[in-house]
Amino acid sequence: MISKIPATIITGFLGAGKTTLIRHMLQNAQGRRIALIINEFGDLGVDGDILKGCGDETCREEDVMELSNGCICCTVADDFIPTMEKLLAREDRPDHIVIETSGLALPQPLVRAFNWPGISTQVTVDGVVTVVDGKAVTEGRFAHSVAAVDAQRKLDENLDHETPLSELFEDQIACADMIVVNKTDLLEGAEATALVGTLRGSSRSGVQVITTSMGKLPVDVLLGQGMGAEGDLEARHELHHHHNDDHGDDHHDDHDHDAFESFVVALGEITDPKAFSDQVSAIIRAHDILRLKGFAAVSGKPMRLTLQAVGPRVETYFDQPFSDVKRATRLVVIGQAGLDHAAIETALKSCAAVH
Repeated sequence: MISKIPATIITGFLGAGKTTLIRHMLQNAQGRRIALIINEFGDLGVDGDILKGCGDETCREEDVMELSNGCICCTVADDFIPTMEKLLAREDRPDHIVIETSGLALPQPLVRAFNWPGISTQVTVDGVVTVVDGKAVTEGRFAHSVAAVDAQRKLDENLDHETPLSELFEDQIACADMIVVNKTDLLEGAEATALVGTLRGSSRSGVQVITTSMGKLPVDVLLGQGMGAEGDLEARHELHHHHNDDHGDDHHDDHDHDAFESFVVALGEITDPKAFSDQVSAIIRAHDILRLKGFAAVSGKPMRLTLQAVGPRVETYFDQPFSDVKRATRLVVIGQAGLDHAAIETALKSCAAVH
């Protein structure tokens, strides 16, 4: 049985920083073969050329496919589905598909498209990432340039929803599995904290809200969420039913600090995998850990236990024998800069000692 290719949908208004985020992802893809579907149109669209010119083997020109007939959510049957079928028919199938929507796209119709026959058996929505212009949203504008968004509307002859920006923003938040608050270097600390709190309060339970500037997210944070969003449409329905279901202006700055960090915690053997994973989930919540992954040695078991966590959602399974490899538990912790290494390590070691 062929495993499904994971696809990540990246949405957000024009100028939020989607293309910059994708470019950074490609330059740090860690060997993943990533195919891109870029939804741009009219004279405003330059995303495809920017990404084709990144000069990296992970973004070959043939791996960048452009949809130029208008807003992707309004041209699903005529544009998106044929493009996906063409991509899936290739012999060198990608490891991951990333879809950058136009700034006007409603994400829900696109997620629904992954239930189409021929698509549903081959691809799954790994996660929906909504990129937010932190400065614009704080100022109540939602988009970096409202005039540019209005110009984009006028260029799209196929657009069939006249959605106010505030309502479209709410739909993008409602569908998100991860919200990336970009351009936080332009905000005061208190402003960024307040915005994160507001977005957490208005999004679904378990949605991760991350702050960054210049779209600098580790690929292990952005990809590999494993949400299967196409099977969870009821939870992420449109707040405003204004769409027919039938069918970068990026800011550059001098901040180059790494806003994320990771470290390894080595533990002894554990005795109860279920109890251990439950405790790990609690530790993740308590310390705002984004990802946690690794292997555990379980007493009396010859196989190693693989552990992967996206936020507090922890999955475990036995994958292979330890054989000649030393039996040990090693977990990689990934989060935004400022994690309390000592407290997290102490909590994990205490958890392992009990379980």
